Amino acid sequence: MSMKEHILMAMREVLERWDDILGKTSEEQITSPDFPSNWSIKDVIVHLWIWQQRSIARMEAALEGREPVFPEWVPGLVPETEGVNDRINAWIFETYRNLTWPEAYQNWSNGFLHFLKLGESFSERDLLDSDKYLWMEGYSLADVYLSSYDHHQEHIDMLFGWLREPGERE
Repeated sequence: MSMKEHILMAMREVLERWDDILGKTSEEQITSPDFPSNWSIKDVIVHLWIWQQRSIARMEAALEGREPVFPEWVPGLVPETEGVNDRINAWIFETYRNLTWPEAYQNWSNGFLHFLKLGESFSERDLLDSDKYLWMEGYSLADVYLSSYDHHQEHIDMLFGWLREPGERE
């Protein structure tokens, strides 16, 4: 199996894992703000979807041979800059908190599938070449997928930790 196939397979597996969890969870559970941060599972999915848009912007830019055009979020804050992500995440929560669960899920799911399809469009060489896209500043497109995988997995792990029976919670 090529590295590209391995990366995309891992992304499909994390999508399946999320879908499995969400499929076994009622809408009431999904929309209840029961996490320690007062977020709901829906809010986590929205959070993943909004950050996913930056990854999609990178992949589309690479396909089109241009620099990425990122979604505009909080004026004056540069995402992925040390110390600002908590403020951006708070903005995401406040901005999208009234999105319905079906809208949130559809946006995230469609974005995830689009992100996967974009990855399939690249040769393995282009996906792994850390020098090809100067605006990636030494990172490869594969790193975008690995970062997205890690982000989704991080939130799955937090969700599982939270969903344990109350007597088992740390």
